Amino acid sequence: MEPDGIPALDRLRDIHGIAGVPWWPPAPGWWLLLGAGLLLGLAAWRWRTILKLRVPIPGLTLGTWRWAAAAALRDLRRRVRGGADAKAALGELSELLRRIAMARLGRPACAGLTGEAWLGWLAAHDPAGFPWTEHGRLLLAAPYAPTVQAGPTQLLTLIDAVYAWVTAPAATRPESGRV
Repeated sequence: MEPDGIPALDRLRDIHGIAGVPWWPPAPGWWLLLGAGLLLGLAAWRWRTILKLRVPIPGLTLGTWRWAAAAALRDLRRRVRGGADAKAALGELSELLRRIAMARLGRPACAGLTGEAWLGWLAAHDPAGFPWTEHGRLLLAAPYAPTVQAGPTQLLTLIDAVYAWVTAPAATRPESGRV
């Protein structure tokens, strides 16, 4: 110190700036974000493999028209057992059956068929051999009848026959024509 109590300027220290923040190692928050991203990527990869999972019903795979048709038929079966309107159920079943037939064999093969020709075509192309010409008349009469006199057992028999179309092995489709 100088005699008057003031330190000499040459002994004072200069002000230093703060050292820069290093980029490595990352802060704990970045490690957590990296771990969450890896877990999310692993979950997405596992979900993709789960979507390819075969279900116990042979021939049905998640995400295909067969899976959607089988789900719609199971829902319709549940509603019929619960006492749903027979006319509405037959209308929905008829539409679903036509969509399944077009998905299996192509639009040109069956889209224009009506009445007895439609039932004959169903009987000829049904993989399970269900007698459509005998039991399928409800599908023809239901849209035009004021009330449908069909019991739940008849409706469930038709639903099971359509379900057999969905679970049957894939048919060979014609190469020409669009679906």
